[in-house]
Amino acid sequence: MYERKEDSITSSVDWVTIVLFLVMIVAGWISIYSASYDYENVKTMFDLSGRAGKQLVWMGTSIVLAFVILKLDSRTFDTFAYLVYAGLMLLLFITIFIAPDIKGSRSWLVITNDIRLQPAEFAKFATALALAKFMSSYNFKLMNVKNLTIVCAMIALPMSLILLQQETGSALVFISFMLVLYRQGLPGIVLFAGLATVVLFIIGLKYSETDMGLLTQGEFITTVLVVVISAILVGVYIKKGKGVPRNILIGGTLIYGAAYLLYKFGLSVNWGIVGLVAIGILTIYLIVLTIKQRALSYLGIIAVVVMSIAFVSVIDNIFNDVLKPHQQVRIKVVLGMEEDKKGAGYNVNQSKIAIGSGGFAGKGFLDGTQTKLKYVPEQDTDFIFCTVGEEEGFIGTVATLALFVALILRLIFLSERQKNAFGRVYGYCVAGIIFFHLAINVGMVIGLTPVIGIPLPFFSYGGSSLWGFTILLFVFLRIDMTRKRRTA
Repeated sequence: MYERKEDSITSSVDWVTIVLFLVMIVAGWISIYSASYDYENVKTMFDLSGRAGKQLVWMGTSIVLAFVILKLDSRTFDTFAYLVYAGLMLLLFITIFIAPDIKGSRSWLVITNDIRLQPAEFAKFATALALAKFMSSYNFKLMNVKNLTIVCAMIALPMSLILLQQETGSALVFISFMLVLYRQGLPGIVLFAGLATVVLFIIGLKYSETDMGLLTQGEFITTVLVVVISAILVGVYIKKGKGVPRNILIGGTLIYGAAYLLYKFGLSVNWGIVGLVAIGILTIYLIVLTIKQRALSYLGIIAVVVMSIAFVSVIDNIFNDVLKPHQQVRIKVVLGMEEDKKGAGYNVNQSKIAIGSGGFAGKGFLDGTQTKLKYVPEQDTDFIFCTVGEEEGFIGTVATLALFVALILRLIFLSERQKNAFGRVYGYCVAGIIFFHLAINVGMVIGLTPVIGIPLPFFSYGGSSLWGFTILLFVFLRIDMTRKRRTA
């Protein structure tokens, strides 16, 4: 048995991904120049004292970095995966103590006045490598308790260290690794539970100030949702549960419907009691089914019911005691609980005005009034997408989103054609991280998600971000190049 020498870069690298990468960094460079353009102090795109000029330097070094990565032996990443992970974790830990306080965060290492690096950006590819290494080990099974615990710990460690740096946005990015866990065998019910938790948190918080008897309005709505969710879970996951989802929905409808009829006839109704009665009857019904059908799976549904109600009842405590005041305000603004156009909601409000004013075709390059007059803070970093919206309009935003969708789909395609688990796992990590950044960044620019300060990949100004995503992407392209290896 022997292994042939790998093909050259030109013949084995995925040029589709590289073209998408080059188009995106050039488009980002142009957007940065436009966002930072100053009529009173005009600088060319190549002036190294301007933001665009500095970004051009980062682009050049990123291309060199990409070329170096493509020239490395692909086995390097597998061999040194744990060492790279350990090194980055140590750097994250040290950063907590030596980084200066910049806008309330201790996450930047200041090299010179003009050069700052954020270790959190590089921790993403390090964690992806470590996960790929561990999850590609012989006879690996994700749902083994030991394996799942180790995987969760590998993800939780960088998240915790970054949170200690007061950099919530960067820490939340690590949630994106759920995509690769799902691909490798994580049950869909876990993702469903995660989504349900987010929905319950939003509803419980948004409607927490209105009382409906023994429960708040948010808690009452939760009882209705729990009935529906229970019916769905039984229908999907319990084979012996034929007819049970229908019974749950009919029972819930009768209880809530009867209470509504009493209310319409002018009788006083304590909706809190109604909700608790519905949950109580549902729980008793599930216990009876557990005993009658000897199906312990119902105990899982009962646990979901109990934990959902318990979770919603402590949302106020979580919100007030865990989150910081500025984070609370941002969430309330997004949920429409507060209107703070001069404070936390200012960025988003100005961003929405900028994007809306762009119309269908946009105002044209360097003609955006909102961005040129500096109404949008951080408009060349976290809010770069609003520059695209104002100057390029609907056409420009759709084209930008299309580039990202094409890149993500291409990454998934490349991941699925990998010959081994290491490449597939790492590829899905890359796709998940880029998707999360895209969804949250665009969401916060248009007011759908809280402002947590994460960049738009390849578009936002910043060397750490561009280097981080370049390494993340090109390590995968280097791994993908080994698909042409043959043995004989």
